[in-house]
Amino acid sequence: MQRQNVIFLILAITTAIFMMLIGVAIGEGSILGIIGSIIGVILIMGIGFAYKGKLRKKE
Repeated sequence: MQRQNVIFLILAITTAIFMMLIGVAIGEGSILGIIGSIIGVILIMGIGFAYKGKLRKKE
């Protein structure tokens, strides 16, 4: 596997974990958990899109 693919895999798994944490936080009734998980999803996805754009500019 190429290095870029491993990085994207890690970002995808991390995003999926944060999405699952949103459900857990809803079940627990934790507003802070919900907000934190949503922010985590947005941040990790943003990092992934920025990295992908950086790779496209490099080519």
